Amino acid sequence: MSNKKNIAILGSTGSIGTQSLEVIGNNPELFQAYLLTAQSNADLLIAQALQFDPQYVVICDKSKYQYVKDALAKTDVKVLAGAEAIIETVTHKKIDIVLTAMVGFAGLEPTIAAIKAGKDIALANKETLVVAGELITSLAKKHKVKILPVDSEHSAIFQCLAGEENNRIEKIILTASGGPFRNKSLAFLENVTREDALKHPNWVMGAKITIDSASLMNKGLEVIEAKWLFDLEAEQIDVVVHPQSVIHSMVQFQDGSIKAQMGLPDMKLPIQYALTYPGRVKNDFKRFDFTNYPNLTFEKPDMVTFRNLALAFEALKQGGNMPCIINAANEIAVAGFLSKSIGFLAMSSVIEQCMQHIAFIKSPVLDDYLNTDKETRIFAQNLIHQMPLKALQF
Repeated sequence: MSNKKNIAILGSTGSIGTQSLEVIGNNPELFQAYLLTAQSNADLLIAQALQFDPQYVVICDKSKYQYVKDALAKTDVKVLAGAEAIIETVTHKKIDIVLTAMVGFAGLEPTIAAIKAGKDIALANKETLVVAGELITSLAKKHKVKILPVDSEHSAIFQCLAGEENNRIEKIILTASGGPFRNKSLAFLENVTREDALKHPNWVMGAKITIDSASLMNKGLEVIEAKWLFDLEAEQIDVVVHPQSVIHSMVQFQDGSIKAQMGLPDMKLPIQYALTYPGRVKNDFKRFDFTNYPNLTFEKPDMVTFRNLALAFEALKQGGNMPCIINAANEIAVAGFLSKSIGFLAMSSVIEQCMQHIAFIKSPVLDDYLNTDKETRIFAQNLIHQMPLKALQF
């Protein structure tokens, strides 16, 4: 790689964003941080701007704009505020790759703007494809934009497919760690706390995605994302629980052979691969040693106890705006669990009721997605307020 790439990181203060900046910092001859954005973590955004000297920073929380602006007054960094500023700056002609690491539905409109501006997308915001996969993939084709997966599982599939363009996929197999409650019963899950759910056995992630991992909704969202990334039907996507998190995912081809991508649980590798694709560059990440993992085990996921995964498969099969509904409902349900407003199992109840009551749209357009998201959030919030005390275990 000879030309330095200008990188926009949407959500630079989160887990993926901070690790992306580590990759950029380790390869200054290859990458320049051009745009950094944060929702409300002004102090970390300021520190990142002072270290990486981007052209722009955007703080979504407008109440913190002056604080950030004053802190960076002696630099050349341009400070903007608000979600609309992200949509505006992400289209800047000097940006080469937009790494979308914002949490949830908020990543949709900036991603659309970047695609329309011809920017390649390093996608860590799985909700964008969950909510509007058909719209996003058609826009990417129209504007000849690459969507490069950053999730470890989808990166693994992407890497396994390198050089296999003319070979039919029989199915893909997404691996799941099982989270902190693997093999636990419904009775056990009735009383788990947010602190219990935030203790992931293998990965260090933000609070929302960690809860999603504990409920297996994260894997459900990845199933929907995989359908759009790799142009698959629901029947071609399988999930297997792999507690060691060494095999990140697999592809089975029509001749029955299976390719797997392996490595230690470290998000910096898929981040680096997305930024350097199609090349690979040397790094000093810790190397995998087979002798430290003499046993790799696999189990079927329990979709009765962990209903979120089953609900995600159902949403994928229905299509239309149903994945948008489950995404919005899940975001509200997770926020309710993290705030100790509802119990762990109640999250699935909120999602299922939203799927049953929000109007289904078979062929949605962007405004339909936006309206569905808003309507679902209001409905889910009202559900949480109306839930009986027995649902409020925490």
